Amino acid sequence: MKILAVSDIELGFIYNPQIAQRFKDVDLAISCGDLPYYYLEFIISMLDIPLYHVRGNHASKVESGTSGDRAEPWGAIDLHRRAVRDETGLLLAGIEGSLRYNDGPNQYTQGEMWLMCCLLTPQLFLNRVRHGRYLDVLVTHAPPFGIHDLDDRPHQGIKAFNWLNRVFQPTVHLHGHIHVYRQQTVTETQVNQTWVINTFGYREFKLQLPAANQRGRALYHIEGKRVKS
Repeated sequence: MKILAVSDIELGFIYNPQIAQRFKDVDLAISCGDLPYYYLEFIISMLDIPLYHVRGNHASKVESGTSGDRAEPWGAIDLHRRAVRDETGLLLAGIEGSLRYNDGPNQYTQGEMWLMCCLLTPQLFLNRVRHGRYLDVLVTHAPPFGIHDLDDRPHQGIKAFNWLNRVFQPTVHLHGHIHVYRQQTVTETQVNQTWVINTFGYREFKLQLPAANQRGRALYHIEGKRVKS
């Protein structure tokens, strides 16, 4: 299956009628936060695919538009503190927000992030019992601590995410929050069995799920190469 992941910045070639042709083979979309609702709704309507999302630290609680006010993107599925099994069999879970640095929305202390990750774990153990694996895709706004993050407090990573990846071993951990302005910036890092990917702007990738009667891991495809995590 092919996945389109987006975050943090609107792109003209996505918010464009040609999106239906350019991404015609995409099976589902994921937003890692800080994108306006109308942008996500456009992706959903033009591609006619499910979209899963978490909110970033700049997300509005309510967004107004020509169709009225709404507290979340119409048609999108909020992953915050949830583990979800997509109709394709893909296992997703998410945590919104960033490290707290002022009184803005969707900001949490490291301790609060630890608590939310711990509260997520019963759902992941249930995945293991039902489906033979804990998680395929972890979706967050902030990165894990020490991976793709920065030294300033607003952009420091979350320590609980490192633990979540180490224990539950998702195939990919998608995050946003860290804006990329230089071509040499590292945006994809393998840590143990998990690929951590910064989705700033957009990323396309493929996952191959285990067969329905098998209890293996999903495979992550990079530029045509199949990578067994």
